[in-house]
Amino acid sequence: MTPDQHKAQAAQKAVEYVQDGHILGLGTGSTVLHFLTALGTRVQNGLHVKGVPTSQATADYATKLGIPLLNDDEPWDIDVAVDGADQVDPHLNLIKGGGGALLREKIVARAAKQFIVIVDAAKQRPQLGLPFPLPVEILSFGWSTTQRHLEKMGWNAPRREQAGNPFMTDNGHYIVDVQIPVIADPASLESAILQIPGVVECGLFVNMTSLVITGTDKGIQLSQTPNQPSP
Repeated sequence: MTPDQHKAQAAQKAVEYVQDGHILGLGTGSTVLHFLTALGTRVQNGLHVKGVPTSQATADYATKLGIPLLNDDEPWDIDVAVDGADQVDPHLNLIKGGGGALLREKIVARAAKQFIVIVDAAKQRPQLGLPFPLPVEILSFGWSTTQRHLEKMGWNAPRREQAGNPFMTDNGHYIVDVQIPVIADPASLESAILQIPGVVECGLFVNMTSLVITGTDKGIQLSQTPNQPSP
């Protein structure tokens, strides 16, 4: 099976955790597109849910599929948030932010009663770190000074570019991709990075994940924290 087939396999399993009346956090990225497609089919067949999208791209695709969405300023009581990840370690800590939506993704994940992550087998890693960099969302104001503070921690942190221009998040911020070979202590690193003025959020998701659904050649693999509900 291809990585894309693994993603679709995990996404189909994640839809089983959605119940009628749920408010759903809707992540961002290629894996989530598979989830939205499967969810849209269930909505067309009569499932009643409302979604909280983490990016404009997700909002646009969900609307196209007929999935009702809540406004940004409505109170959220999210039952289940579903998102992808760029890396997952054995403790269910994540690196996210490859799609540039890490700030909104973390807000939604933290607001959810259950945070489900769907990935293909290649995203499972013994430790977080390179070859995938750690995305850090920073203010555009004084960005080079913020970048310099990050690089004083010992790693290169190039600003993300897109078509020759600075990549801009939906929030109007920049992203720098910190090149860390091995992240031995994700919680401590997250805390240290968030103390730097100009840093808005970082792509480490620590002690937030309820369940990881991984698509593999041998079928679905479930990794979860204790006492998680079954579909």
